[in-house]
Amino acid sequence: MNWRSRLWASRIGRFAAIVVAVVALTALISLFWTPFDPLIGSIRDRWAAPGWPHLLGTDGTGRDILSLIMVGARTTVFVSVGAGIVATLVGIALAALGALTTRWVRETVAVLVDILIAFPVLLIAMMISAVWGGSLWVVVFSVGIGFGVNIARVTRPELRRVQRSDFVLAGRANGLTPGENLVQHLLPNVAPVFIVQLSWSMAVAVLAEAGLSYLGFGASVSQPSWGLLLADLQRYIGVHPLSVLWPGLAITLTVLALNLLGDALREATDPTLSARGSKRRAAEAHVPGVVS
Repeated sequence: MNWRSRLWASRIGRFAAIVVAVVALTALISLFWTPFDPLIGSIRDRWAAPGWPHLLGTDGTGRDILSLIMVGARTTVFVSVGAGIVATLVGIALAALGALTTRWVRETVAVLVDILIAFPVLLIAMMISAVWGGSLWVVVFSVGIGFGVNIARVTRPELRRVQRSDFVLAGRANGLTPGENLVQHLLPNVAPVFIVQLSWSMAVAVLAEAGLSYLGFGASVSQPSWGLLLADLQRYIGVHPLSVLWPGLAITLTVLALNLLGDALREATDPTLSARGSKRRAAEAHVPGVVS
């Protein structure tokens, strides 16, 4: 059974994969179609209740909330994928420098990682936003760099452990360069740990974008975002509480799914965890129920 089959066999993995796929598909569809123009409202349709034709209702300017959430999914996908790419590049580079180079380079990188990891990601993003102005690129790079450092700190010890394995030494004896050894042997063996950290960084990127947009440091007003929508609607929570539910639910489900997907992927790609999970499920299947 390959890792895809093991992932789909897990109820948690299946739920997480479906939610992430729905968000990605919604973002793709919104490029070509939305029920209404998300930037144009109608005074006549202000605060319409959920129903036809506004399935999730409208806001105070008559904009369709479903269309806003669909377009906001594009922002979410852009930020989470962009932050994941930046975190991957930064994390792998720092981990490789901290594990595969000479001693003084390793120690320098370790000190640098310890210094950078002391700064919260959201604080870094707010500091950069205060200097360069709020934008999605600020969120992408601040979260990517912040969690790239986290990835490096967790992955570096694993790389050093795998580096002492017999198959790595055999590859080196056969003439593999350090770069080839890294790609062929080291990275595949630390992938389970790396995947969890990467999914966490993508989930935090979604939260960071929503939080920074809520505070005015993220997406611009002309760019629909779940955080901006939440900031606009929360002022009316006492009068129209249902309208606030939809963007909050979208953020919560997306962050939860990304975290669960990382855990499920780790179990699916790590043979030892998969074997333990199979044995546990088999043991639970043979435990007799309690007879009252």
